[in-house]
Amino acid sequence: MPTPSAQRSWRDALSIYLQAPVLTMLFLGFSAGLPFLLVFSTLSAWLRSDGVEVAAIGFFAWIGILYSIKFFWAPVVDRLALPGLTRALGQRRGWMLLAQLAIAAGLVGLSSLDPVGHLPLVAACALLVAFGSATQDIAIDAFRIESAPDDMQAAMASTYIIGYRGGLIAAGAGALYVASLVSWQAAYLSMAALVGVGVVTVLVRPEPARLALTTQLIHEPRVRAFLRASRGRAAWQRRLGAWAIGAVVCPFTDFFTRHRRKALWLLVFVAVFRISDLAMASMANPLYIDLGFSLATIANVTNVFGIAMSIGGGLLGGLLVARYGIGPILVLGAAATALTNLLFVALSMAGDNLAMLVTTIVGDNLSNGLASAVFIAFLSSLTSRAYTATQYALFSSLMTLPGKFLSGFGGLMVAGQGYAGFFLLASALGLPAIALAIWISRDRSLVPAAGAA
Repeated sequence: MPTPSAQRSWRDALSIYLQAPVLTMLFLGFSAGLPFLLVFSTLSAWLRSDGVEVAAIGFFAWIGILYSIKFFWAPVVDRLALPGLTRALGQRRGWMLLAQLAIAAGLVGLSSLDPVGHLPLVAACALLVAFGSATQDIAIDAFRIESAPDDMQAAMASTYIIGYRGGLIAAGAGALYVASLVSWQAAYLSMAALVGVGVVTVLVRPEPARLALTTQLIHEPRVRAFLRASRGRAAWQRRLGAWAIGAVVCPFTDFFTRHRRKALWLLVFVAVFRISDLAMASMANPLYIDLGFSLATIANVTNVFGIAMSIGGGLLGGLLVARYGIGPILVLGAAATALTNLLFVALSMAGDNLAMLVTTIVGDNLSNGLASAVFIAFLSSLTSRAYTATQYALFSSLMTLPGKFLSGFGGLMVAGQGYAGFFLLASALGLPAIALAIWISRDRSLVPAAGAA
């Protein structure tokens, strides 16, 4: 391994993709991506094709709320030992396996139902799949962070993104293909079988090293203070109180203790880093349609060029972080995300121009793939190894909420300012992220050096 002050050669940077922890994330990424569409667009297509009313289908969108509030039960996944599973597999693998079994059970349940006559049961099974999927996400993020040092996190994030895309393709195009040839029930049963990819990965890969829960808790000053103050209480009350303080209170206090005055600015940066691309996302497809591109053209360009560039951007981001470190590539990712929104401004003025559409899709997805890989690596470096699941779940929720909220006003902005004005504003929203990324990149206490182990 290179010394902390040494910069990796390009050969060493490329070789990082051949290491076992990095390759593992390819399969876990597939396992994470597989359930997502099966409770959203793929499920909606099944319900509508079977004659379910559109109004009823709309309510199924609320299932997605589970993904946005997963930080509520992240402390449980982070700290609660599962009887039998934790002893046999460890904390992270035990929770991943339980979540995968829940996903498979929900998919098998869906495969046995007729939506028209059993819509409440369909909703219940979909909720089970979504809950298992969100829980699996929490455990996978913690497993990834604990499995390798900070300078490998971008590479692990990029292979995770590739695997995740593969899961989306299987659950989208793959499920539709099986449904068209056989039946929707067969499609969901085959997706349940593909959950085995994640199960096998969990069983063959080792649990990352981490301190035992009792060892972690006893070193927490707040836990020790509680135990001293609660002498004389029942043993179960003291254990429960110590667990609650260690699982819920300490992840927050740990972050603010480690970063002190910088903590709030770091949280602001987490909130604004992706605000530029998330705020404009809702108006991308309406722009393509209003310019006169056919649905087939939009699908072909976004699938062929979009997916390829997203994967390529993720790999490039992982490679550049391994070579140069997180700091400078964080600035590059923030700048690229904001600047590529200007391509949408140019597209809105160019009209029905296929070459400009391709250029826009290539630039947007390449920058998003790169930015996602480096930002996941940065968030992982902010996360304490003692509270990986809880802190990362909070970061990932904060990362998407502001942009998704502003995205809801996209239609009003387009109606008042036009597409060019809207995308120009979306690009300007990225300026604070660039400024904060420059500040962070210059602070060696916040970002690991290139090649640091």
